[in-house]
This record gives sequence, structure tokens and C-alpha cells, in this order.
Amino acid sequence: MARDLDIVLFGASGFVGRLTAAHLAAHAPAGTRIALAGRSREKLTALARDLGPAAAHWPLVVADASDEASLRTLAESTHVVVSTVGPYLRHGLPLVQACARAGTHYADLTGEVLFARASIDTADEAARASGARIVHSCGFDSVPSDLAVLLAHEWARAQGAGPLASATLEVLSARGGLSGGTVDSLRLQLDTARRDPRARRLVADPYALSPDRAGEPDLGPQPDAFGPHRRAATGDWVAPFVMSSCNTRVVRRSNALLDHAYGPRLRYAEVVAFSGRTAALRASAVTAVLAGLTGLLAVQPLRPLLDRLLPAPGAGPSERTRRTGHFRLRLDARTESGRRATVTVAAQGDPGYAATAVMLGQSALALALDGDRLPARAGVLTPATGIGAPLVDRLRREGFTLDVAA
Repeated sequence: MARDLDIVLFGASGFVGRLTAAHLAAHAPAGTRIALAGRSREKLTALARDLGPAAAHWPLVVADASDEASLRTLAESTHVVVSTVGPYLRHGLPLVQACARAGTHYADLTGEVLFARASIDTADEAARASGARIVHSCGFDSVPSDLAVLLAHEWARAQGAGPLASATLEVLSARGGLSGGTVDSLRLQLDTARRDPRARRLVADPYALSPDRAGEPDLGPQPDAFGPHRRAATGDWVAPFVMSSCNTRVVRRSNALLDHAYGPRLRYAEVVAFSGRTAALRASAVTAVLAGLTGLLAVQPLRPLLDRLLPAPGAGPSERTRRTGHFRLRLDARTESGRRATVTVAAQGDPGYAATAVMLGQSALALALDGDRLPARAGVLTPATGIGAPLVDRLRREGFTLDVAA
């Protein structure tokens, strides 16, 4: 289908939008037709000027998340829409639905399970009919998790090692700034779950994003929150990972969309791992901070105080923090036959900002330019099932580590 543009970046003048625009300006191949979109033409003009010669001729598109006509026009003008406009539960669904109807591929940064579920329920059928790939969670939520399990599965298949029985992603180290947008999304999801019993049950369901909930295995409790404890197998102390409540659901959706090719009874979990003399203390501290933040956000009278202490939506860390940040994750995967593989995913740059801008930008470029290599699949997808190997290759070329060792 002929379109005027390859990629439209919606929310381009926001904090993460600007970082993603800068990545596209520096790394998109010559001739890639990119446009910047948002509510304010003045802000878009200033951004294009700041990006320099590479963006000098990029079109500027004025569109508003609440204006369905402008979203429809935007979706019909391009092959790919990338959105950084959150919280997605509040602002995102009309754009997803417009892309699904128009046959336009879509990528975003959501870590909101309730939004992803609403997208599945309202846009999956239309996207499959039109051929659109709606790919959620293309940043630190949930690209490293999703691609790590995909790589472990591909290793097991190549080795004839059988299905995966278990996979645990360990956060070995991570440094970066706290995202105001992430806090705002967490606040909205907590509020929604508090008001709506159905939403509360959905957030707690480990298979909340499954295309066929009744077809999922009963593996007993699969908690995302737990107390700090020492694992006998490794000697490490572990604490909950703040992003696991989204990432685990994304990985389980990937497995289901692939007809449970990873493993029909795969148990997947995520933890923050600590070693050394102070491991127990650090695991306890992380658990306490996470529980405290979640608990305080749920208490309405304390919101004004927290709003003054936490970063505001659209705010982000300094250039130095973004540049010096990093993350290093390790997936320990075991097959039903007893074979084991370790997948390492690592990158330089603040996970939620610098590294996320690379992941989102490269997801957009893959959807726009790697059509022949993309999985033959449409609908509401995940990074692994909607992009897969082309994204692995692109991130490796950008300096990411995605290595498998037996």
C-alpha cells in the first residue's frame, strides 16, 4: 500500500520522544521518510531545528490523542506509527485502533497491562484483518525480557534440547534515572485497579495478556511480589523486579501466540539478584523501597507530597545520567530434558531513556524497512512475535549484547 511516509513519531517533543527522534535522525538510513507529530507545531519546529540537518526536511504533523479524525489521518499517511504519548491507558487506545483499521504498523513503550489488554480486546481482530502489527512494550519494558526468552527458545530448538521448562531473568546491574512517565503510569494503573475489581483481578493474573486464557496451564502461584530470600541453587539473594508485572505477561503472551512453542508448561519469572557480603541487606532494601512506593502511591492523601518528591510526567534525568547509565540482565533457562542455557542482555545508557530510545527507534526502523524478514503475523503482538530476529540483529549492531551460552 502506497504511503507518503515510512515512520511518524507521535509525541516527538516529549522527553523520550526527543531522544527517540535524535536516534532516528542519527541512525535512520538515507531516504527514510520520517515525520514528527504532536499537539504543538511550535514545539515540533523547535525540535526539528535542534535535530540539525538530518531532520531539516522532516514533515511536521499536528495531531491530538483526543482527536480521532487527526489520528485517522496520521495513521493513513504512514507505514509505521511510533507513540511515546502516555499514560497509554489514558491516551493511547484511539491511536492503536486507528492504526489497526488502517493497516499501519505501530510501536510504543507501554508497561501498562490494563492498556495492553484493552488493546487486545478492541484492536486485535481489526489488526489481523488489515495486516497491521501492533507491537507494544518496545522499550526496557519489555524488549530485553522478550528477546532473551526468544533466543533461549531458538537455542533449545537448534540443539534439539526440547521445550523450555523454566526461565528466570535476573537483573544483575542497572543504573539510570526514575521516569516521571513510569510513575504516572503506575499511579493510573493502581487507581484503576483500586476502583474496578475486574481490573484488580486482571493485573494479578499471570496470563492477563493471553489470547486464550482457558488454554493456559495451571502452574500454581507465579508471584511478582515476594520477600527477599536466598536461593539455594546459586547462593544469591533476590528481590522483586519492578517491571516484572508487565514483562512476565508479555513473555507469556509471546509463548501463547507461538502456540506455546517455548514450552507448554514454561515457568517464567524475573528478579533482581545480589551477591557479596551485603547481598541480603541490598535485597531487603530494594524490596522495601518497591513496596513502600507502591503502597504510598495507593494512599490518596499522600499523593500531593509524593508528587513533589517524584519526577513529573515528561521530566527525565540529566544528559550525564542518561549517558553513564547501563543495564545487565541474565536469563537462566532450563529445558525439559535438563539442558541449560544462559542469555545475557546488556547495553550502555540509562535503561529507561537512552537505551529505551534505541530500542524504540530500532523497532520502528525494523517495522518500516525489514518487511521481508518480519514474522508473518499480524494483530496485537509483542516484540518477539511482531519483530523478532530483525530487532535482535539491529540492537546488536547498535552495541547491545544479546548472547547465548550453553
